[in-house]
Order: sequence, then structure tokens, then C-alpha cells
Amino acid sequence: MNAKKSPLLIIFLVIFIDLVGFGIVIPILPYYATRYGASPAELGWLMMCYSAAQFFFAPLWGRLSDHIGRRPVLLFSMFGTSLSMVILGIAPDLLWLFFGRIFGGISGANISTATAYISDVTTPENRAKGMGMIGAAFGLGFIFGPAIGGVLSRYGYSAPMFFAAGLSFVNIIFAYYRLTEPASTKAVREKNRVKRFDKQAFIETMGDSRTRMATLLFFLATLAITQLEVCFALFMTDRYKYDAQAAGWLLAFMGTMMVVIQGGFIGKLSKKFGEGYLILLGTLFMAIGLIFFALSQHAAIVIFALSLLAVGNGITNPSLSSLASKGARAERRGATLGVYQSAGSLARVLGPPIAGWMYGALGMAVPFLSAAFLMFTAGFLTVLRWSALCATEDGFRKGLLRFRFFRWVKEATQIFRTRGLKALVKTYGWKMVAGFIAYYLVRDVTLYILLPWMAAQGILSLK
Repeated sequence: MNAKKSPLLIIFLVIFIDLVGFGIVIPILPYYATRYGASPAELGWLMMCYSAAQFFFAPLWGRLSDHIGRRPVLLFSMFGTSLSMVILGIAPDLLWLFFGRIFGGISGANISTATAYISDVTTPENRAKGMGMIGAAFGLGFIFGPAIGGVLSRYGYSAPMFFAAGLSFVNIIFAYYRLTEPASTKAVREKNRVKRFDKQAFIETMGDSRTRMATLLFFLATLAITQLEVCFALFMTDRYKYDAQAAGWLLAFMGTMMVVIQGGFIGKLSKKFGEGYLILLGTLFMAIGLIFFALSQHAAIVIFALSLLAVGNGITNPSLSSLASKGARAERRGATLGVYQSAGSLARVLGPPIAGWMYGALGMAVPFLSAAFLMFTAGFLTVLRWSALCATEDGFRKGLLRFRFFRWVKEATQIFRTRGLKALVKTYGWKMVAGFIAYYLVRDVTLYILLPWMAAQGILSLK
């Protein structure tokens, strides 16, 4: 295959391999840090330092890629990622873990530069498809990464880090030979780059009600999710005595659910109900899931809570991104989305230290209940500002009274029971029907086949 003929496929593979390596670290790092005596508060700072370094240095790499090209910056950032994993693997104490994560954040320009790369090689008409490939790479990376990291943790916490380093090195070789520099000028590269600190984009983002609301909700949702990311391993260890492998399988399960939802029928749902309804439902699902997770006393409740979180996150994030893009002018969309993404990056800087402190000082359930409060706040703001999300306030009131989403589920069930699958597909389209079937298939296979088998093999305890 000629790389010049398929730049999107090549950049997809580059991002996917990179994110598998990143996903490997997620279930391991809390256990690794705890082995060196890290407190919950210190773990929060450790999780924060990567995001903080990336937040401040990614714009610098972006500007450098305007001058020297996307390919050199991508190759260098992958080399830095590989080296940071080696540092984590050989770390003799907690200080070296901090150093490895900070270095990884400094060199972690992959995603922002890859986004600019896609803008360079696509036309405005097919750019959305190209950006969707980044979302797919994220989803798949967060399925395979935690599972691989959990399995390799059997051989020590250094083993997953060295594997991730090797994976990044393979990625460098692959990209060196297959990834070509887009044929564009410095001026074009600068125009296509996502600019986080674009004053004009910030004014436009805050000036349009849709992008302003989407940015605020994205900040709240990301701030809530960081509470789960930081404290998940601590919670599962303290309450259920789960090891890194079990935590990795659970995170992979959650990632699978999200990919099924986003890849199966989010587009159809968005067209039928609009972003506003999906954001409201998604934030409520996430809030309820976080409450169940915080108060759970049995692993089955944990599975149920993670399912709600996956569904909520799976329909909320794409809906918010779509809403933000609709409020931006076509020629300023990249810069506006840069401001939008910066809100999430800022939340990832602020959230981890707060979550770690609450877990250690206030109790293990508090970070998740705090996250649930944030999601309920996001849902409440969605209701208050529905006019910014929908065509009319009147449409919201009527829809809220009828709760159209659940009404649609009831109607679809009735069609299937009375007229069969063929009529259901004809009415709603095969993609939405296939998405729902895939979702329930993944859920039931996981609950009734995979988890019992893992318990029988001693891989996962369901006590």
C-alpha cells in the first residue's frame, strides 16, 4: 500500500498505536505509584502533571510544526513518548515516576499535530470523516490498552511500561517509512493548526450561545470524568481488593461500550433527537452511574454503573463536539474547536489534584459523588439554556413532557414485536438497529459469559 494514496489510514494507525501505549499506562500507574508509597493526593498530582505539561507545550509543538512540517514533530513526539515509558519502567522511586510523566506530557504533541495533519490532507467536505478517525483511534486504543496493561501487570508493573515503550518505538519505524509530509505551505499549515490561545476564537466561542454552552458543559463533564480516572484504581483496590489486571479488564469493558455506542448509532440518534436531548440524557446517565459506583457494595453494581457511564459519555461527548462546531464559522471552526478542547485540557489539569485530595481527606466515595454533582449541574444548565441547544424553547417543553427518547424506545419495541425486524429496520434504518443490537450483545456477553469465565479462571473476583 502506498502511503501517499492513503494518508488518513496511515495517520489513523499512527494514532491508534500511540493510544494503545497510552491506554496501557492508565490501569497500571495508580498501582505503580502506590507501591512507592504515594498517597491519594500525590497520585492526583502525578495524574495532573502529564496533562499540565501537555497543555502548556502542545501549542509550542504546533507552532513548530507550522515551520518544519507535521511529520518531524510527530516523529519526535513519538520518540519522546517511547523514552518517557522507559523512564517509567526503570523508575526506582516516586520522584522518577513524576519525571517520566512530565517528560511524556512535554513530548506529547501527537494528537494536536495529528489533527492538524488531517486538516492538511483533507478537504472541508471530508474533514469530518477524517476527524472521526481520531475518535475511532481513541476508542480502540482505550479498549486494547487497558486490557494489555492489565494482563502484563502479572509480570510486574515495569513490564507494561517497557511494552508500551517498544510499541512506541515500532510506531516510530512505521511512521518513518509510511507517513509522508502533506504537500502544503507554512501559511496553509498555520491556518489548519488548532490554536488554543487564539484571542479572536475565544471571543467568538464565548459570543455564540451554542459554543459557549458546549464549552462549559465539556469542562464540567471532563472535570467529572477525571474524578473517576484518578480514583478508580484506588477505589477498586480499597473496596474490592482488585489488582491492576482486573481494573484493566473493567476499563476495557467500558471502552468497548463507548465504541459500540459512538460507532453504532450516535449519528442516527443525533439526527432524530438533536444534540440537546442527547446531552441531557447523557449527563443524567453519567450522574446516576457515578452515584451507583460510589455507593456500590457488589461487583455487579460496579458493572451496571460503568455501563451507565459508558452510555452517558458515549452520547454526550460527540453531541457536545457537534454543538460546538455548529456555532463556529466555517473558516474559524478549527480555532473555535481549539478553545473548546482547551476547556477539557484545563479540566484535566484542575481535576486530578482535587480528586486525590478528596479521596484521602474526605472519603473514598466523595470524589465520585462530587463528579455526580457536576454532571447533575451540567444537566440542569442544559435544561435552563435549552434555547441555545434547540430550535425553540417550545420544542423543548413539549419534548421534555413526552420524554421523546424513551417514547421512541417504546415505539421501536412495539414495532419489533408486532411487525418484526424488517419493519423496524425500514422505519429507523439498519445502522441504528444494528447499533442497539451490538450494544445489548456486548452487554449480555460481558455480563453472562465473559465475567463468569474470568471469575472461574481466577482472573477477576466477583465477591
